Amino acid sequence: MNKKLILASLMLGLSAASNAATYYVAPTGNDAAAGTKAAPWKSIARAQTAAAAGDTVYFRGGNYNYTAGINTCATRTDIVNAITLDKSGTSGSPIRYWAYPGETPVFDFSQMTDDCRVKAFNVVANWVHLKGLEVTGAPQQPGNRLNHESWAVWINGSNNTFEQLNTHHNMGPGIFIQNGGNNLVLNSDSHHNYDPYTSNGAGQSADGFGAHIKAGNPGNVFRGCRAWANSDDGFDLINAYSPVLIENSWTWSQGYLPGTTTPVTAGNGNGFKLGGYGGVYVSNAAKHTIRFSVAFNNKASGFYANHHPIANDFYNNTSYGNNTDFNMLGIDSNGNAVNLGNLRNNIAFGGTLLSNMTGVNDQFNSWNLAVTVSSADFQSISTTGWDAPRQADGSLPVLNKFRLVTGSDLINKGTNVGLPFNGSAPDLGAFEN
Repeated sequence: MNKKLILASLMLGLSAASNAATYYVAPTGNDAAAGTKAAPWKSIARAQTAAAAGDTVYFRGGNYNYTAGINTCATRTDIVNAITLDKSGTSGSPIRYWAYPGETPVFDFSQMTDDCRVKAFNVVANWVHLKGLEVTGAPQQPGNRLNHESWAVWINGSNNTFEQLNTHHNMGPGIFIQNGGNNLVLNSDSHHNYDPYTSNGAGQSADGFGAHIKAGNPGNVFRGCRAWANSDDGFDLINAYSPVLIENSWTWSQGYLPGTTTPVTAGNGNGFKLGGYGGVYVSNAAKHTIRFSVAFNNKASGFYANHHPIANDFYNNTSYGNNTDFNMLGIDSNGNAVNLGNLRNNIAFGGTLLSNMTGVNDQFNSWNLAVTVSSADFQSISTTGWDAPRQADGSLPVLNKFRLVTGSDLINKGTNVGLPFNGSAPDLGAFEN
């Protein structure tokens, strides 16, 4: 590209940035207003009609209550959308739907009475960025047991960012990537989700986070996320045919009636479920990676291979007090159970440490090194307070829990897997000293 073309491109970019607009939405607004801070609109639908690539829509604090979908249930097994985002931004100029700084907009769908499945946020656009929104109440109807879950945030687009979302008390998953690539779920929480009216059993489908994407859609990432008190799994990658990365994320208390220690019979209760295809071998399985993450007090496994046909990577994770901390149950091309996984620098402590590990590629973990793991290795092994407020930038709170004490024999005992570390070698577990 010659200098004139480069200059023209830069000027075009500057022009687009300078032309970017800012709009405002408030629960007390009016869709016939100007969309300014002084005269905000009332709905996200109105804002979408105006917003273009590079624009920002700010949502003022308060409740945005929804009572019906934008379409109607053609049958009792249909799907209705309460909000559909189908207008795309562009690379470098996403459309931003952000909470106004210092305020919390709450999108509440609990008053909807549509007698079929519900998508609260149906995101089919590309290059959009949602930030700081609270999403709750995506419903099922008690008289309709013909369906599986509803969804709080359902994604079928690419190159989107979902940041600092708080999805809770929905009758289905909090954040679910159905399809698309290069979506980033960043510093978000999903908790107390429970699907009591699901057709295959109460609690069977309310995960914190899920990605069930088709082949050819790489680049989906969950980073800095927390899942707790969901009736099914914390993170579920079943039927994902493209690779997914989970990092710096925490999950606990899955598989129970939310807020209790009462097990939900149909809820699986795994912390991180890394793949699988319903117990069936597939030849085009994706390889997933989980690293620097923590699972504890889950009804089933902390880290679970879930009959995955190939070995996933489990690097620098901490698993504590789960029914099984690491369960590497896989499947071979003949449909037989085998054990599959690449495990390095992990800690298993409390509960049943390991299951289905024979033949697994595991080295430099707490269970196969000349080390002893006890509570004395950690600054704290408390399982309370993990839902503490996030830092100002939305990143996870800095806690002393499961961080190694000075002098622990788990420090510098790992092996280099190409990730950053301090000292002569990586420490074991999710937190590097």
